[in-house]
Amino acid sequence: MLVTTKEMFKKAYEGNYAVGAFNVNNMEIVQGITEAAQELKAPVILQVSAGARKYANHTYLMKLIEAAVVETDIPIALHLDHGADFDICKSCIDGGFTSVMIDGSHHSFNDNIELTKKVVEYAHAKGVTVEGELGRLAGVEDDVNVSAEDASYTRPEEVEEFVSKTGVDSLAIAIGTSHGAFKFKPGQKPQLRFDILERITERLPGFPIVLHGASSVPQNFLEEINKYGGDMPGAIGIPEEMLRTAAKSAVCKINIDSDIRMGMTAAIRKYLAQNPSHFDPRQYLLPARQAVKDMVAHKINNVLGCNGKA
Repeated sequence: MLVTTKEMFKKAYEGNYAVGAFNVNNMEIVQGITEAAQELKAPVILQVSAGARKYANHTYLMKLIEAAVVETDIPIALHLDHGADFDICKSCIDGGFTSVMIDGSHHSFNDNIELTKKVVEYAHAKGVTVEGELGRLAGVEDDVNVSAEDASYTRPEEVEEFVSKTGVDSLAIAIGTSHGAFKFKPGQKPQLRFDILERITERLPGFPIVLHGASSVPQNFLEEINKYGGDMPGAIGIPEEMLRTAAKSAVCKINIDSDIRMGMTAAIRKYLAQNPSHFDPRQYLLPARQAVKDMVAHKINNVLGCNGKA
């Protein structure tokens, strides 16, 4: 069933787990994600970036989501990832999304409040939930491009005012995660600022927190990627045990995208390396879809803790 994130996050907060928000842009990715979630009886968020809408077309994506709803009996939320302005949020709300993110983090604090409030007022009138953002994550992914110099941690002293003045339903924060695949330099030890998370939680008791840039490729997947033409450094992203700790606290939504892309690409590389004369997309997209399913199942079981929570 297609739902908003409101009840989904309430249950996640009370149950000390997080719901996975997985980016989608084609049929195989939608199928892999929802098949894993269905088998594990996990709620799931399918999220679409502006780049994905340009690539796949809004109508095609909506029909894929409709098919996923028909084929499963789990709660599914359809979410806009990193909406840059009011117009794209409005378009997605009018087009059937149940949740949108308005990313005003590149604006001043007051302008961020003004923009986010405008989206919230329109969305809530249509029964749609809204995610806002305070702080800026470094990294590059789709339409997001933030340099390390421009990145900033979320300021705990600002969160109460932001939430109360905007009326947002959830808040994305910056505590050490990063967009994209190549997040940290060799030898650099990634860390999550749990001290900032704790201070935010104290100011917003019971309020759902979101982590972006939380992809982190497990070692066995990484070895498979490198075996068939990849060149990935040893540690990518925040260690999964840190993300699991965050999921047990106020973090109710964890975004995952790069892991799926790399797992899917590794499966295609492997198949074509072993079958160089094959050219039927169905042949190499079948293991690619399975790779998505395997990655999502791993995240549900070992990071999010939302298995059996549908």
